[in-house]
Amino acid sequence: MVNRNINISAIIPAHMASIRFPGKILFPFFGYPMIEHVRRRALLSEKITDVYVATCDPQIAEAVTDHGGKVILTDDQHRNGTSRVAEAMQEIEASHIILLQGDEPLLLPSYVDTVIDAITHNPDGDAWNGTGPIEKIEEVDRHSFVKCAVAPDDHIMYCFRRGPSHAPIEQQQIYIRKILGIIAFRKEFLQKLVRCAPARTEISESIEQMRIIENGHRLMSVPFAESLPSVNEPDEADIVVEYMRNNASQRALLFQTFGIELS
Repeated sequence: MVNRNINISAIIPAHMASIRFPGKILFPFFGYPMIEHVRRRALLSEKITDVYVATCDPQIAEAVTDHGGKVILTDDQHRNGTSRVAEAMQEIEASHIILLQGDEPLLLPSYVDTVIDAITHNPDGDAWNGTGPIEKIEEVDRHSFVKCAVAPDDHIMYCFRRGPSHAPIEQQQIYIRKILGIIAFRKEFLQKLVRCAPARTEISESIEQMRIIENGHRLMSVPFAESLPSVNEPDEADIVVEYMRNNASQRALLFQTFGIELS
């Protein structure tokens, strides 16, 4: 039975601790903290109800509220963003929640709309994850971001950090994609998911999505045409800045969100 009472909000889980880049969530891009770029871009979605930041850190809460954002304070013992979002979502009315990673300052509002379209098409589904193409063979083995193997019906079969396949890159590009920092849940499903024990591969590989898969649920791929750079390590911040400067769509979004015009 299709649930037609669809109300979708986004939550950005955030904390100051980061193994590879401590405090990265507040790293400034053109004078504004990274998380504020994500928040404002999400608000440009034509279909989202609202956007919140979930955090236990006063520095993040202050940075967001100083820019007019909405903050939900959470416990400081969360081991991952999924459990933090699960706590925060109890404070809002929503049928579905989109988890947005705060280290994706190049987020396109259209990506949020595309995920919402996928939810609307099958609102009784469990979870949906944005995915992007693998562009270079070395990306398959790069540990700093997660990849996945996608079945012909678009459900994600497995997630990994280092490539399990020895097939030529042209073949791998058919079914291996990058996991992007936008994942959606039916609210009732997420409530059940966080009560499950952590999956083996979730622990060993630090991949939260594997709890969904190992417990026999379906995580659907929402394919995007482009894998935008994110910030997992300090040197990747420079890549993001150059991308903002050199991409016309990114320059337009920078002006739309902050009034910053790059020459």
